[in-house]
Amino acid sequence: MSFCGRHGSAGLELTTRSALGGAGQRQVRGLNFMTHKLVLKVLTESLGICRLDKEAPIPCWLTASESFYAVVVTADEISIVCQDNLIPDGCLAEKNYRALKVQGPLDFSLTGVLASLLSPLAEAGIAVFAISTYDTDYILVKQDKLDRAIDVLSSLAAINQ
Repeated sequence: MSFCGRHGSAGLELTTRSALGGAGQRQVRGLNFMTHKLVLKVLTESLGICRLDKEAPIPCWLTASESFYAVVVTADEISIVCQDNLIPDGCLAEKNYRALKVQGPLDFSLTGVLASLLSPLAEAGIAVFAISTYDTDYILVKQDKLDRAIDVLSSLAAINQ
């Protein structure tokens, strides 16, 4: 079971562009994939990924959020992606992630969208955590790798123009 929350604008609907290092959303434009042009946006929020036991309830601190979050429940665990400042102390978590959002909606018949983005990042030594929703994909990278990830993906965009 998977649930992805998106309440209010929370940075997901903004279309502003700023220079590298700015506080607004940055866009990587021009990455052609098959006949579709992919546009990536960097979400402004600092995100964390935490793990709960499989029997744990979905925490109220999460569902009260007006920001991006995703919950994945499996037979083994519950994984939550949300603003890292929401994650309580003592919770098993990795923090300081930023999300690159593939502008959607993406057609379900497209194949290899994530592979086309993740392979160059892997070759550059950038670890990722990917989330897919009905409409699009999100690629999370550590904050300290964000500029490098943008450079890698921007160089692809320049090649494919």
